[in-house]
Amino acid sequence: MLLLQIPGADTLAAVVNDTLATEIQAQPEILPADTIQILAEETAETVQPVVTSLSLWDLCLQGGWTMVPLALLLLVCIYIFVERCIVLTRAGRSDSSFMKRIKGYIHEGELESAQNLCKQTATPQARLIAKGISRIGRPMNDVLVAIENTGNLEVSNLSKGLPWLATTAAGAPMLGFLGTVIGMVQAFYAIAQSGSSATIDSFAGGIYSALVTTVAGLIVGVLALFAYNFLVARVNKIMNRLEAATMEFMDLLNEPVA
Repeated sequence: MLLLQIPGADTLAAVVNDTLATEIQAQPEILPADTIQILAEETAETVQPVVTSLSLWDLCLQGGWTMVPLALLLLVCIYIFVERCIVLTRAGRSDSSFMKRIKGYIHEGELESAQNLCKQTATPQARLIAKGISRIGRPMNDVLVAIENTGNLEVSNLSKGLPWLATTAAGAPMLGFLGTVIGMVQAFYAIAQSGSSATIDSFAGGIYSALVTTVAGLIVGVLALFAYNFLVARVNKIMNRLEAATMEFMDLLNEPVA
């Protein structure tokens, strides 16, 4: 919960004291001087600043319509992050015996068994090896090109949604700034329309309402940026594994026949 102190509440005691002093000066016979001083001190102690609470939901409502696209961006980023984490976790699974079994099948000439193993494994690495096995018998350069093309497709599939996170990381703060500028314009316009009756309360209220969108935009942007960098690191890790698998497979094809 956020606590906001209403401006002017701390001066209430002074106003009461002034009013009491004025009335007593007009009728000095009512109370003696020492009693007047005691009443003034008690009034100053009992009058406390009025504090009101503001919930997070109420604060979000103060941001206006700009909060709606920011909320949608946040929901989309959360969905992309969770979905990509699941996909990358599945793609990052590795079987230490996979390449050993592939090597044994190729040396024995059982290419069909090697293809079936790749289909059962169903990982980006297995799909790369399956493409290379399907090109066995052709020039080595053709085999390497086929594997590299398949690898590019796999990386592209793993990177789905990441451009959206990058765009949100850059665009959400700007959208928040836009909402703040709009809120400031509205606040100053309202003050100008109020004329001499404008108070610091109305000015401060318009300012804090306008700044809500900036805070929201920065929060969404920072979360999207962290999510993007985390997923990019996961994709790069899988890419390194694919490159290592490609080199191991090409070395396997270049091994002399026993």
